[in-house]
Amino acid sequence: MRKQTPTGIIGMVHLKALPGSPGYCGNLDNVERDAITDANTLLAGGVDALMVENFGDVPFQKQVQPVTIAAMTRIICSIVELSSAPVGVNVLRNDPAAALAIAAATGASFIRVNVHIGAMVTDQGLIEGKAAETLRLRDSLDLDVAILADVGVKHATPFDDDWSLEQEAMDAWNRGLADALIVSGRGTGNPTRKEDLERIQQAVPNAKIIVGSGVRNETVSEYSLASALIVGTAFKKNGCVENEVELNRVSELCHSSFVSR
Repeated sequence: MRKQTPTGIIGMVHLKALPGSPGYCGNLDNVERDAITDANTLLAGGVDALMVENFGDVPFQKQVQPVTIAAMTRIICSIVELSSAPVGVNVLRNDPAAALAIAAATGASFIRVNVHIGAMVTDQGLIEGKAAETLRLRDSLDLDVAILADVGVKHATPFDDDWSLEQEAMDAWNRGLADALIVSGRGTGNPTRKEDLERIQQAVPNAKIIVGSGVRNETVSEYSLASALIVGTAFKKNGCVENEVELNRVSELCHSSFVSR
């Protein structure tokens, strides 16, 4: 049985560096305050869901340390309590077990898994999907938490020379039992190709497809095949991913034709 997945606009809450990361400011209260401010702005602007990730923890680890899980749990718990919309978790670089643990503790509704099946070469080295472990852990915890799995994930290169977007989509949906498939551009903020959405829809017609990067006011109409759009950079001041979320940017995109269709 597939889990319910978020629809509409999913606004990103990019956490600043957490304890244990090189860029940590030394004050977790300030990190939490900024995250809650962004979350409130996104909700005020009309997003349909939120997703929180440890964006500031560069350079990323394949699996995170306990202190990262603890800090994210604290902040996400606060966001879940204030949010009337579903909240999701993405633990970078690829730690679905940590994401599920955080969801279990906070009441989050979904997680994003960058590499769910197969293998990708990344700046963290080779990352292998752990769909079997992730699904079994979710079942053992009895969680009603959806798994949003990337296909052709950004900031990565396929390990297999015979890789194709269609085959990964079919494997993630039919064998990895993902609840929705995320397709993105090559990197953060890079546009997602409309043609890639069409290829995935043809390969897996029953799958829910989510756009994972590069959404702008001028491009949102291209993504009518998607059930949801993940938006981060476009909501930030001056369109810079490191800046704070701006209300007018959120409101403008959330009142676009995509949302009203």
